[in-house]
Amino acid sequence: MASADRSDAAYPPAVDDAETDQLVLAIKDWSITNGLAVRPPPAVVSTTQAELASTLAMPVPVTLFPSPFPRSCFAEAQGVQQAYNELYAKISQDESFLSRVVAEVAGGDDFTTRLWAVHERVKAEGYVHKHSLGIFRSDYLVHQETTEAGSSHLQIKQVEFNTIAASFGGLSGQTSGLHKFLAKTAYPLLQDSSKADAAATSAYSLPDNTSGKDIAAGLQAAYEVYNRSETSHNDLPRCIVFLVQDGERNVFDQRHIEYAIDAPVFRVPFSQLLKETSIDASSPRRRLLYRAAFEVAVVYMRAGYGPSDYPDESAWDARYQIERSSAIKCPTVLTQVAGTKKVQQVLATPSEATVSELGRFVADAERQAALRRTFANIYPLDTMSPAGRQAREWAQDPTACRKFVLKPQREGGGNNYYKDKIPTHLQTVPVEHWSSYILMELITPPPVANLILRNGHVERGGVICELGIYGTCIWRNGDETSSGSRILRNEAAGYLLRTKGDQSEEGGVAAGFGCMDSVNLV
Repeated sequence: MASADRSDAAYPPAVDDAETDQLVLAIKDWSITNGLAVRPPPAVVSTTQAELASTLAMPVPVTLFPSPFPRSCFAEAQGVQQAYNELYAKISQDESFLSRVVAEVAGGDDFTTRLWAVHERVKAEGYVHKHSLGIFRSDYLVHQETTEAGSSHLQIKQVEFNTIAASFGGLSGQTSGLHKFLAKTAYPLLQDSSKADAAATSAYSLPDNTSGKDIAAGLQAAYEVYNRSETSHNDLPRCIVFLVQDGERNVFDQRHIEYAIDAPVFRVPFSQLLKETSIDASSPRRRLLYRAAFEVAVVYMRAGYGPSDYPDESAWDARYQIERSSAIKCPTVLTQVAGTKKVQQVLATPSEATVSELGRFVADAERQAALRRTFANIYPLDTMSPAGRQAREWAQDPTACRKFVLKPQREGGGNNYYKDKIPTHLQTVPVEHWSSYILMELITPPPVANLILRNGHVERGGVICELGIYGTCIWRNGDETSSGSRILRNEAAGYLLRTKGDQSEEGGVAAGFGCMDSVNLV
């Protein structure tokens, strides 16, 4: 984080060492009591504690105060989420569009190519699932646009759209609860708050956040859709499977969602999927069975989003088994491909054609405009389009590159290349593979200060806040009726605020870059 104390700012309240210690103790106790926690990394577990590793928990990195966030930007992000849900549901059903996108990145992106091969394999034998579930998260930064006259305007700009393993829905609601608790108990006792005008420093506008319950409601709804739409050929009860990574540290985030579901839920490590599940050979619908004791209605993937989850061919066989089954997938392979950065770039880049790619999916002009206002400037790195050729020049220019971030088609933190690192990285990539990346113009957030509690230590200084809006969407696949009736459920599902030091270029909490936060609307 920046070392500057920013003591000239009115927010957050100034705290001395004693007050900091009191806040830290309150946060630690509340976090463990309410499951705002993660498993500790192996590096902090001593050899004498190794046998207890699976029972240990530690508080999630979190801000001491909710960060100020522009009310208008928060409302805009929430207001456009249902439009985004429907947009990506439609993209997930447009195979011809997705095939063109995959073809553009295939040369330098084996992972997306392998995902597409799973789709082609299932398509050849025939899909049997009737419905799809999307648990989405659209991530934004506040962009501070400064005019030539010197005035500034704040607006949200989308960083990325997540269609698989959109994490922290369970913990984000808990973080909001923590800050609401502190606002009622600890903050009013701070010396800085008691001496200052209460209207200026002690009034916290903390919106409700039920993200964990809202996401669980989406899974519950998909479970019920499966029960209504699938005629049983056996006497087995039905369940939901959470597909998770081996050694998952972010288990409590997932448990908050699991425990809010009124249906049997089983956690299956991705590496054990072929052992734990099977396809019912007696059913032409290829029903997915869990330990031959339950019929799987919904598979919720919290794994399978990156190459490290596929260390061998058996992992790809496991993904194929899920995809070919009748279970409702969250996501399907097509929905996962829809979440690639290339799709985001194609939607955002103005088209020379009469109808833009966004217009291909969104006919309503007002809705189109609302979505487009959230788009950042994103460019391809191909050689065919004028935008791509211009972006290649910028990416190699030692000065121009400082305005951009280079992104591969990857989920999770730690994959991007910023500013001066862009030309250096591209030198390691064959030129013919550059088209598998996108070039995004950097978003300039306004200055914000806060304190972060991480691993028992408090860091002070400037921060950057990234807002994520969750959404749940259920749609019927291949429905020949009107486009509107394909969507069976379309809801916003709470929010996530991740905060990082303003000197950090990555924001993933699980990847060790960011922390949990909540909004204080201003």
